[in-house]
Amino acid sequence: MSRAVSNLTDHTGYWMRMVSNAVSQEFARKVAEEGVTVAEWSFMRALFSEERMPPTALADRMGMTRGAISKLADRLVAKGLVLRDESETDKRGQLLSLSPKGRAKVPLLARLADANDAEYFGVLTGEERHALDRILRGLVERRGLSATPVD
Repeated sequence: MSRAVSNLTDHTGYWMRMVSNAVSQEFARKVAEEGVTVAEWSFMRALFSEERMPPTALADRMGMTRGAISKLADRLVAKGLVLRDESETDKRGQLLSLSPKGRAKVPLLARLADANDAEYFGVLTGEERHALDRILRGLVERRGLSATPVD
């Protein structure tokens, strides 16, 4: 006896992924024009609210490994967007901060994120948008998701 095989389109995850891929790929293209990746933008935005932050605290905040944070920091330091300084209290420790160039770039990248969101979700009514946000936030909370999406 054969069991029916579900179609791809029978799955909520299929539709979520279709939208997520479109939104994410377009945003990645927009930030690439500004010389950064989505992961680098997320890193910079996390640092924007802080004066200086240890890499371990940033890793915890973003839900990423310390190795991933270190690689992102290396790339952003090389681009002149992030500064890496020694900790005054622990000579082995480091503190990360946005350079003036990086601090100036964050509002521009945030506007690109806002525009990308408006482009994709502006076709929804305010009520639909609120419902979608509420449902997605509820799923994140109930599933205990905390890592910053960077892919």
